[in-house]
Amino acid sequence: MRLERYHGLGNDYLVLADGALPPVGAADLVVAICDRHTGAGSDGILQPAPAGPCDFGVTIWNPDGSIAEKSGNGLRIYARWLVDSGQAGPAFSVWTGSERVGCEVGPDAIAIEMGSARFAPADVPVIAEAPLIEGPLDDELGPYTAVGLGNPHAVRFCVEPLDTLPWRAWGAKVEVHPRVPNRTNTQVARVIDRHTVEARIWERGAGETLASGSSACAVAAAAVKTGRCDHGWVRVVMPGGDLRVEVRPDGTLRLEGPVERVGAVIVDESWLARRSAQPA
Repeated sequence: MRLERYHGLGNDYLVLADGALPPVGAADLVVAICDRHTGAGSDGILQPAPAGPCDFGVTIWNPDGSIAEKSGNGLRIYARWLVDSGQAGPAFSVWTGSERVGCEVGPDAIAIEMGSARFAPADVPVIAEAPLIEGPLDDELGPYTAVGLGNPHAVRFCVEPLDTLPWRAWGAKVEVHPRVPNRTNTQVARVIDRHTVEARIWERGAGETLASGSSACAVAAAAVKTGRCDHGWVRVVMPGGDLRVEVRPDGTLRLEGPVERVGAVIVDESWLARRSAQPA
């Protein structure tokens, strides 16, 4: 098994470039590979998949063995790998299993069309009678804005310096809150100006994350929805670095930022055989 390691602002993924996950026990093997002490270590695995109505297809695995509906950084990394491996030109589409994503790969940045930000409860999904816009999840947790991007997000805006807040504890609680039945990515954000927002990210299935493309999109979309930022380009500042999100008046989003290749990982056959034979 050959894996290609890339990162987008410290959010790292392994692309399954050669070999295959087993038809039974794939989730356990993903957990084992992503383990940073006894495996290759990663925030997730990108597995080539049927292209459906697009040029290429991908399955996005979280490090806990669950499958993500979408990942902005994961898709940007997969796009970069497709070009690096000679499979794609500078513009193409990728099928996530449920959604078409347009990709453009330049020398310094990868841009992807992230679709529309959705706030209707069924589109997040979140259990609510009306869109959850700066509303409390319960008496303890809130206020949050719930955003659907093909995967669920919950954004909380604060005025305090973010690292003085218990945002990790908030994220862990919100991720598994009963009102978000599919679990959710959680962001705590602070607006710098009308086109700049700072964010901290708790990613569903991964925990604290240095940067996230879909989270950056959720933060930018929520900032515009709540009147904190203007339509157009919003810079989202995260510990790993900055991403730019274009929030258009029709609600569609374009994500842009860098991706860097780290190198290749060749998985030892005996290690793979042991992990494939029994649960991780």
